[in-house]
Amino acid sequence: MPIQVPGIGSNIDVNSIVTQLMAVERRPLAQLASQAQNTRGQISAWGTLKSALASFQTAATQLDSTAKFVSFQANVGDATLASVSAGAEASAGTHSLEIGALAQQQKLRSGGFPGLLDPVGTGTLTIQYGTYDAGGNTFALNPAKAAQSVTIGAGQNTLSGVRDAINQAGIGVSASIVNDGSGNRLVLTSKDSGAANSLKITVSDDDGGHVDSSGLSQLAYDPTQGSGTGRNLTQSIAAQNASLLIDGITVSKASNVIGDAIAGVTLTLLKAAPGAPTALSVSRDDAATRQSVEGFVKAWNDLAKSIADLTRYDAAGKRAGALQGNTAALTMQSRIRSMVTGTVATGGAYSTLSQIGVAFQKDGTLALDAARLKSAIEAHPGDIAALFARAGRASDSRIGYLGSNAKTQPGSYAVSVTQAATRGSLAGSQAAGLTITAGVNDALALFVDGTSVAVTLASGTYATASTLAAELQTRLNGATGLVRAGITAQVTEASGVLSVTSNSYGSASAISAPTGNGAAGLFGALPTSAAGVDSAGSINGTGAAGSGQLLTGATGDASEGLRIKAAVATPGAYGNLTFSRGIAGQLGSLMDGYLATRDGIDDRIAGLNVNLTANGHRQDAFQVRMGDVEKRLRAQFTALDTMISRMNSTSTFLQQQLASLPGVVNNK
Repeated sequence: MPIQVPGIGSNIDVNSIVTQLMAVERRPLAQLASQAQNTRGQISAWGTLKSALASFQTAATQLDSTAKFVSFQANVGDATLASVSAGAEASAGTHSLEIGALAQQQKLRSGGFPGLLDPVGTGTLTIQYGTYDAGGNTFALNPAKAAQSVTIGAGQNTLSGVRDAINQAGIGVSASIVNDGSGNRLVLTSKDSGAANSLKITVSDDDGGHVDSSGLSQLAYDPTQGSGTGRNLTQSIAAQNASLLIDGITVSKASNVIGDAIAGVTLTLLKAAPGAPTALSVSRDDAATRQSVEGFVKAWNDLAKSIADLTRYDAAGKRAGALQGNTAALTMQSRIRSMVTGTVATGGAYSTLSQIGVAFQKDGTLALDAARLKSAIEAHPGDIAALFARAGRASDSRIGYLGSNAKTQPGSYAVSVTQAATRGSLAGSQAAGLTITAGVNDALALFVDGTSVAVTLASGTYATASTLAAELQTRLNGATGLVRAGITAQVTEASGVLSVTSNSYGSASAISAPTGNGAAGLFGALPTSAAGVDSAGSINGTGAAGSGQLLTGATGDASEGLRIKAAVATPGAYGNLTFSRGIAGQLGSLMDGYLATRDGIDDRIAGLNVNLTANGHRQDAFQVRMGDVEKRLRAQFTALDTMISRMNSTSTFLQQQLASLPGVVNNK
C-alpha cells in the first residue's frame, strides 16, 4: 500500500482543517469538563463546610453543660495542713479550719515466722468491718461494709502464699510481710481509714480449731476475745477518724479526703495541727464562665468565616466561592444565625446573648463586650449557664431534673405523682432468735432483686437483734452474686423482728421468702414479702412512664424524653419543673441534622458524586464519538485529497496535450 500524506496531493492542509473542525466538535466536551471541575469544587466545598460544622458542633456540645459555666476556687491559708477544691455546688465564703487528728487505717500483725515459705494453714478468712469500743469491749459491725471472704488452698498455705491470696482477692485488705529481725510478720492493712473500718477476722480452719493459735486461725482477730481464743493478731495501728473543727463545729470523718463537710468543697487533710486554726476561703471563679462565652464566640466566628469564604464573591481576587448562591448553604447560614440571635426561655435573668454582651457585627461575626459580660456575671452568675446549656429547675426539692432528649420541648411542666416508688422488702413474722449454731440454724438463702444469694452467719449468741441484723447485712452485701450484680440490701430490726429491704426502687426490686436452716429462726414461719412498685404520675397532665423513682415524658408529648426523679414518699402535686434548651444545645441538635448520614450534607455530597460519575461516563462516551468523527473527517478529506490529486494530474496531462497540438501558441 502506498504511503499517503493528507494534503500532499492537493496542497490542502488537511491536518489543520481536521484539527480546527474537531476543536469545534469538542466544545461540548470542554463544557462537560468545566461542569466536572465545578462539581468537584462543590464536593470539596461541602466537605469543608461539613468539617466546619462538626468543629462548631463539638464546641457547642461542650458548652451544653451547666458545669462549664459554674466554677469555684478554694484556698487554705496554711497549705501544709490541707489542700482544697470546690465544685459547682459550693458557695462563696470564708471558714475557720482546725485539724485535730488525721484518719488512720488499722494495721494488724501476725507472730513471727522463720521463713516466707513456712506453712500457715488452709481454710477461709472472713473479713468484717466495724467499730471496736475498748471501754465496753464490744465490736459493732459496720452495716455499710459487706463481709468479704478469701479461701486459702493447699497451694497457698505458706506465709507468702497467704499474702498473695489476700492481695489477689480484692477484699479491702492489703497484706505485706515485714522482717523485724526476729522473724517475718504478716501485716494486714485495712483499705479504708476510719474508726468504723476496724477489722474483725474470723477463720474457718481446715484443722478444726477456728480460734486457737495454730493453723490458719493464727490470723483470727476478734478484738473482744483473748489471745489464743480468737484475738491472735496484734494491732499495731488503731483505726481512727479524722477530727477537725470547721467554724467551731466538731467534725469527725472516716477519711482524710472529706467531700461532705462543706457543701461543694472537698478537703484533703495533710497534717494535724491541734490549736492552730487556719482560714479556708471559697470564691466564685468567674474566669470559667468568661472562657466558656469566649470559646463560643470564637467557635461561631470560625464557622462564620468558613461559610463566608464558601458563599461570597471575592472582589479582590475576582473569584466566586464554590457555594456562592447555593440556596442550601445560605439557608443553613440563615438558620444557624437566627438560632444564635433567638430567645431562650430560661426562667432566669437572661434570655438572649446580647444581654450578656455578645452581639453580631456587620460582617456576620460575633463580638464580646467584656465589661457587659463582667456585669452580667456579677449580677446573675447562675443564669448565664441556662442561656447556653440544657437545664431543668424544679420548684420542689423532692423533684429532680435528670435529663432530656432531642424531642423534649422547652417549657414549664406540672409534676404530679399518683404512686410513689417503693422498694422490695421482706418482714419477719416473729422476733429473731439470737443464738446461731453452726450447721444448725446458720444458713440462709433468698433472692434479692432476682439474684440468688446464700450466706452463712457467724455462730454465737448475739447481744441484740441490731447486732444480728448488722451481721446478716454484711453477709448479704458481701455475697458474690450481689457484688457482681451491683445490688445491695438493708437489714433492720424493730422489736426484735428482722426486715430486709432492697436498696433499689421499682417493680424489679423484690426480696423473696427465705429458705435454709436459719430461715425460720431469723424470720419466723410466716414472713411477708412485698415487691417494690414503680413511680406513676403525670407531667403537665399527660401520663408519664414510670421506672423506679424515674418519671419519663410520654412519646408524642411536648415532654417526651424529659426524665424526672420523684424522690417522694406520698402521692401528690409537686410543683413545676421548668426545662430550657440553651443555645448550645439547640445548635448541637441543628448540627446533628446537617451532619446526619441521611438528609444532611453527606446526601448532598453523595448526589454530587453521582453527577460527577455520570459526567465522567458522558465524557468517555463523547471521546469515543469524537474518535469516530475524526476518523470520518480524515477519511473524507483523504478521499477529497485523492480526488483533487487526480484532477490535478488530469489537468496537467490535458495542458500538456493541448500544448503539443499544432497552432497552439505557448506564451511562456
